[in-house]
Amino acid sequence: MNNLPHKMPRKALFVYTVCLLSLIPLIEGADPTFVSIDCPNITLATTSTYAPNSTYQTNLNTLFSVLSTNSSNASGGFYNFIAGTSPPDVAYGLFLCRGDVSAAVCRDCVVYAIGDVVKRCPRSKQVTIWYDQCLLRYSNQSIFAAADTQLWIVLSNPQSVTDATRFTEVLGQVIADVANRASIDDSGKKFATTQANYSALQSVYGLAQCTPDLSDDACNGCLLNARSKLPDDAKQGARVLFRSCYVWYEVYLFFNASIGAAPPPPPPSSVLTPPASSPGNGGLSSQQIIAIVVPICVAIMLFIAGFCILTRRAKKKYNSLREDTVGDDISAVQSLQYDLGTIQAATNNFSDDNNKIGEGGFGAVYKGFLPDGQEVAVKRLSRTSGQGATEFKNEMVLVAKLQHRNLVRLLGFCLEGKEKILIYEFVPNKSLDYFLFDPLEQAKLDWSRRYRIIGGVARGMLYLHEDSRLRIIHRDLKASNILLDGDMNAKISDFGMARIFGVDQTQGNTSQVVGTFGYMSPEYVTRGQFSVKSDVFSFGVLVLEIISGKKINNFYQSDGARNLLSYAWKLWRDGTPLDLMDPTLQGSYSRNEVTRCVHIALLCVQDDPDARPSMATIVLMLNSYSATLSLPQPPTFLGRSIPGSNFLKAIESDQSMSNSAQFSVNEASITELGPR
Repeated sequence: MNNLPHKMPRKALFVYTVCLLSLIPLIEGADPTFVSIDCPNITLATTSTYAPNSTYQTNLNTLFSVLSTNSSNASGGFYNFIAGTSPPDVAYGLFLCRGDVSAAVCRDCVVYAIGDVVKRCPRSKQVTIWYDQCLLRYSNQSIFAAADTQLWIVLSNPQSVTDATRFTEVLGQVIADVANRASIDDSGKKFATTQANYSALQSVYGLAQCTPDLSDDACNGCLLNARSKLPDDAKQGARVLFRSCYVWYEVYLFFNASIGAAPPPPPPSSVLTPPASSPGNGGLSSQQIIAIVVPICVAIMLFIAGFCILTRRAKKKYNSLREDTVGDDISAVQSLQYDLGTIQAATNNFSDDNNKIGEGGFGAVYKGFLPDGQEVAVKRLSRTSGQGATEFKNEMVLVAKLQHRNLVRLLGFCLEGKEKILIYEFVPNKSLDYFLFDPLEQAKLDWSRRYRIIGGVARGMLYLHEDSRLRIIHRDLKASNILLDGDMNAKISDFGMARIFGVDQTQGNTSQVVGTFGYMSPEYVTRGQFSVKSDVFSFGVLVLEIISGKKINNFYQSDGARNLLSYAWKLWRDGTPLDLMDPTLQGSYSRNEVTRCVHIALLCVQDDPDARPSMATIVLMLNSYSATLSLPQPPTFLGRSIPGSNFLKAIESDQSMSNSAQFSVNEASITELGPR
């Protein structure tokens, strides 16, 4: 404070201090601030504890892993998960980040909480831990979609306000407002903030939030219950914490005011008259104090805002996209647009000799360097490929809004004249099929790498199906659409055929069958029905390819197996699933992991979509050996003709004539374009 004028009035000093406190939410990177923990007394409640290396601890570790993985991309800062299938050892868990914190702060808080909670409350099956930025909760009983108000924690500032009557009146309005708006928040966060003046120079700031799995009525009831627990002696700040919701107020700005704020209030009908100046404030009137302090606050805030803007400008352009809408309007992604001249310079004018690195179903792919030196992959869509503006925008808008480590990142696009170009992050190790089906490259994929690829694809598909803002069906999951980064981690690519579902939509129909034969599910090929279970079928085929090193569309056995699926089933039935394994894996594999992956793959390729597991279940089965796997049924699809399907009969006819060799020459996706 030495830089302040030594005669600054006390009121000015107070307002100046409040301004500085209001800047605290802008600072990121510090450890989260611990608030409280609900940790049952493990010495008295032995039934609420778990033993080391028990099934519950295994499930809890799986739960922690999944929550940590999803902490950076959870929609609305909320995620829940169930690990295990056998009560009472099932672990239910969730995290909830404060609605105004950034994704980075949310991730850091959740990861910190997972490490902190087991130190503060070891071996307890039911724990809730609160921080300023997030809460983490887990239990061996279901904790989802129900307001839990059995336990509450009240924290309050020991200082009271001066005008208690006026303050209490305004505070009641503030808490009622945020409780009502949080319960009907259509952003999916169940979060709201507001601010109101209770004197000429002082305001009260309020915040309310529920876990988004609560209904509107349950959230509102939980928050009103919390409101009733607030101290009634006009404290300068207080909060009430339930396991499912909380309310919080202070006399300073403690949240990010740009998020969740109430709409501006109407003009007041009357103006409060500021008190006259007195000798105790240095001879300055309240108006003069405001004239001195407000510019100081504004200058400080502008400086911090400018610093944040300059710091964040280096981030990828796709981070500027809003997550709350998905549509076909190309103006939504203008910030990603590059001009054609820049792309031509980056790829040496699309040089086939030096820059071309591949050919996809819709056009060629080139390696290039942007003006800032960043290495990129440039997908130039063929003018004769048939992909129009709809398909182009579909892939562009989808991928730009998807943020997951197992999905390829879209960095930009170019739409100029007849040119349609996508700019992706450069993935140095090409695609999975390059290594998987090349006898000279197969040995580079030992079992540990293949198992990691299977898990990466599963997590990426789980994000598409359940964790992104909208449910997305890829419809063309195959080995050539799995790219491998420098560490051989899987990244799902090529969303030109993807379809967006609403969160409650489970199935769609189309007369335009698109995809790659062999990977397409029977209900999709024969009836045009697609769903998340269509992608699950493709995932099962992909897993069998990864294990065997053999293509689904270029497989032949002389012992009666007509295709890779029936061959895998025959080995499983005979109790010899390891015979499916690529011979190059000898000496590097885990018997249990290979057998379990064959089992999971056969569950995925069952004819009945309802019998196939969800991607969430698949991720659980891959990560936890305590998860029970059902017995698969024989995959009869492709092993028989299906009446009424001329398309399938034609395919089977081609395969029987050429032992599938001719059919596999061109593995570009089957595409029939039409209105979507």
